[in-house]
Amino acid sequence: MLTMKDTEAIRAAIIALEKHALELWNDGDPDGFIALSSDDVVYMDPALEHKLTGKEALKAYYDPIRGKIKISEYRMIDPIVQLTADAAVLTYDYEVHRDGCIFRMNCTEVYRTNPSGQWEIIHTHWSFFQPAK
Repeated sequence: MLTMKDTEAIRAAIIALEKHALELWNDGDPDGFIALSSDDVVYMDPALEHKLTGKEALKAYYDPIRGKIKISEYRMIDPIVQLTADAAVLTYDYEVHRDGCIFRMNCTEVYRTNPSGQWEIIHTHWSFFQPAK
């Protein structure tokens, strides 16, 4: 059973992994997310007609945009990590300031520990932010 200290350390580690991958992404480098993703990752994005399955499909999707993204200011808003015995669910709101515009999305990442004890993403789901009317 995890202690409160262990739980908080895992939560902080998951958020740090995600922030590092976002920093790379915002400089046009998708390798942070690719490295974090499991071989059987499932990726859902509103820009896609269908979900992607597997790390190779994710790499193929990211390759054409490599080096083309440049985001100088972003916020990971209210990250929450929920834990189970061998998985963690990270949810957060993502806000980007680019070219005088503000772009918002919601993100859910499901992490699990791999056989070597490292956290990896097994499911990503991006959705557009829908403000209340």
